[in-house]
Amino acid sequence: MIDEIIDYNKTFVAEKGYEKYVTDKYPDKKLAVLSCMDTRLTELLPAALGLKNGDAKIIKNAGGLVISAFDSAMRSLIVAIYELGVCEIMVVAHSHCGACHMSFDHFRNEMIARGVKDETLDTIQKCGIDLHHWLEGFKDTPTSVKKTVETIKTHPLVPKDIVVRGFIIDSETGELEEVL
Repeated sequence: MIDEIIDYNKTFVAEKGYEKYVTDKYPDKKLAVLSCMDTRLTELLPAALGLKNGDAKIIKNAGGLVISAFDSAMRSLIVAIYELGVCEIMVVAHSHCGACHMSFDHFRNEMIARGVKDETLDTIQKCGIDLHHWLEGFKDTPTSVKKTVETIKTHPLVPKDIVVRGFIIDSETGELEEVL
């Protein structure tokens, strides 16, 4: 698959397909969106929000979560605020998310089946990485959104004038529902 993508890319560049996407690194709407990496949202999310290339910083991960105050999603948001001029943040979870009910216990069995050794998992745990927390999903989407919004709002490095709001997008229709 990667070789097919590389071949496509050569044609894309040769035919100057990139020209309609040219913009700079600063988001025109001074907006960051933290959302899930779900494939249903690849085009639906920006279309449903009316965003075009260059409008917003879109940060994606499994579940659209900030799982700790110093994880990569939070780091990206801090960079977006201080380096790229972001003034507003939308946390956008979605319906029927695969991260809902995700657990290390499930992943552990899959990892073992794919050749990861028990000793490796034990070593990771002994090094201070809590795989149960790190690979934990959530049980309730609105509660998860509220928790992520609160983590961002109360982060010691996030200025108090940054607007942070949470939403759930319907992964079929694109309808947004604000989580209050």
